[in-house]
Amino acid sequence: MNDDRRELRERVRAVAYATLLATLWAAGAAAVECLPDGLPQTATGLPAEADLEPFLGDPKFEVQPVFRGQRLPNVVVATDGAVLAVWGWGTVRVRRSEDGGDTWAPEVALREGLNSGGAVVDENTGDILVFTEEKHPPAPLHVFRSTDHGNTWAEQEVVIHPDEKGNVPSMCMNERGITLRHGEHAGRLLRPSRSYMGGNDRKYWPQHYTNAVYSDDGGKSWHTSAPFPASGTGEATLGELSNGRIYYNSRRHLSTDGLNPRMRHIAYSEDGGQTWQDLSVSDVLPDGAQDRDYGLMAGLVRLPVRGRDILVFSNIVSSSGRHNGHVWGSFDGGQTWPVKRQVDEGSFAYSSLAAGRPATPSEGWIYLLYEGSGEGRIARFNLAWLLEGEPTGDGEVPKLVGW
Repeated sequence: MNDDRRELRERVRAVAYATLLATLWAAGAAAVECLPDGLPQTATGLPAEADLEPFLGDPKFEVQPVFRGQRLPNVVVATDGAVLAVWGWGTVRVRRSEDGGDTWAPEVALREGLNSGGAVVDENTGDILVFTEEKHPPAPLHVFRSTDHGNTWAEQEVVIHPDEKGNVPSMCMNERGITLRHGEHAGRLLRPSRSYMGGNDRKYWPQHYTNAVYSDDGGKSWHTSAPFPASGTGEATLGELSNGRIYYNSRRHLSTDGLNPRMRHIAYSEDGGQTWQDLSVSDVLPDGAQDRDYGLMAGLVRLPVRGRDILVFSNIVSSSGRHNGHVWGSFDGGQTWPVKRQVDEGSFAYSSLAAGRPATPSEGWIYLLYEGSGEGRIARFNLAWLLEGEPTGDGEVPKLVGW
């Protein structure tokens, strides 16, 4: 009976979304303004956030290789629902899936160099930006834009303004960027960045710091935020909560203040990513292998569920070495992380997360692109699968309708 009801709800929802989309396309852009008050929408006219139910149902988990050799992952979902995997240290490449991740189009090469992370989908226009650098930074930056959901790409000039210390940040290597949906800065593009302070040799680490760059003109020019409130940091993630607050989660290579560099460092922004406050260190989320102070790039995504702050985080559970990849779930915007589940017990290094979009083939899926055994692997799973993981002891999973 429950399965029959779930199937009926899914059919009704599919018909409703199809009707909404047809109405929007028939009426033109003016119809976007007629969507319910407070409901953010993307350039396609579809809701940017919707119900939780598509992420529930029967547990689902799949994994497949999408790249051979090299490294440095980012994954994003275009406003039409196409899933884009960005990869490369040598040749920066993009692969695209139009069917939610079942099949993948051939690689498209952007240029020689390395993927600098922070790939961002502009939900205002549907454009997608990919950042590359010629070598390990500090290095010249090249930005590519797609105006057709990742089918074709062209290099574009950008301006990046320095931070309050006079430093122009490097882009490598960070989790993907976002479009803000809530509050006075709605529509702003925001992505993590970092300052190498002259180089990546260990002597420079105490001066390293993460930050972010933000754009209010569609990615043509970028302003740099204040520094993250801890030095020795690099490679960060961020997500916007439903109240417009920005949650920032950073790797830390080296502690300069006595705080534990083997766990993730957290801060928040109340002004759309311009400044960062309330530094803390997670008691639950590890920062790489626990036998050294070095950390590991992580993935982070907030599920596009209106009125809820469900976050998913990726890293490793390891006493030594980069293996045993896991994902964690939070249901209160990162305050607690009550559940985790193993993704791959084998090789697992850098990772990136994205979530499917309402009323598209990607709806209900969570995507994880990660480095594993010399290849880029993409896992896709739903929240129901993660919920069957092991408790961490950090809070409790709330009762969710449909699960």
